[in-house]
Amino acid sequence: MGLCDIAEIRAILGRHGFHFSKSLGQNFLTAAWVPARIAEECGVDAGSCALEVGPGMGCLTVELSQRAGQVAAIELDRALFPVLEETLAGCDNVEVVQGDVLKTDLAALCREKFGDRPVYACANLPYYITTPAITALLESGAFRAVTVMVQKEVAERICARPGTPAYSAFSIYVQYRAKAEILFDVPADCFVPQPKVDSAVIRLIPLAEPAVAVSDSKLFFAIVRAAFNQRRKTLSNAAVAAFNGKLDKNDVARLLESCGLDPRVRGERLSLEEYAALTEAAAALLASKAEQE
Repeated sequence: MGLCDIAEIRAILGRHGFHFSKSLGQNFLTAAWVPARIAEECGVDAGSCALEVGPGMGCLTVELSQRAGQVAAIELDRALFPVLEETLAGCDNVEVVQGDVLKTDLAALCREKFGDRPVYACANLPYYITTPAITALLESGAFRAVTVMVQKEVAERICARPGTPAYSAFSIYVQYRAKAEILFDVPADCFVPQPKVDSAVIRLIPLAEPAVAVSDSKLFFAIVRAAFNQRRKTLSNAAVAAFNGKLDKNDVARLLESCGLDPRVRGERLSLEEYAALTEAAAALLASKAEQE
């Protein structure tokens, strides 16, 4: 069964009366090399398991089943269940689970389905849930690696370096938690319906410890968000919003100088290490002010 053959796709979907849902961002692959390469590079083997998000027609699911000891696939759209029952016939190590990745306790699901075996996550993510889905996958702490296909622009943003136009708060969030790399690009003409933009496959390998050590991760990310929410402003102006009135512009300017940074610098120029140093300096100043009150 050619699950990436467009004629076969239309025939199978037609038998089950399935129609693509724009609201769910459904785009099915028509290039067989793509799911094969994702499965090959995600890291799973016979001694480990795979959790797939959004199996669609099941083309990646089949490839994973040939490599993994066991596969569980989370699918939100119940209309795809009879399709998957047909396309996954014979894949005895696969279970399709109805659910929403954004509302599922992924760690608990992995324990239930796979016990204590290592698990790798794979997905062709709908563009509209890319950021929250990656966040959920990383924060679950359940995976050896997370390999996902996303909009190419998002992949570039996730892997961006300081000082580049693509560098963002989400770049810092992901790189704080994982080693990120782009594996390969996937042109728009590899899908049906064909999206308007190209995609890319990225692999995220969760870090045992955050990339930088900070005493207050909430403060760290508050500073990062403030910096990028107003990225056209200097950091001494933008970062003030992170402190809820407890520090003013002059305080922030002094903090930057104490970290060897020009107060006129913009947040998009700072590395994770520089944000960590700024966080520690800010935490010390906040503690000092609190003691004086």
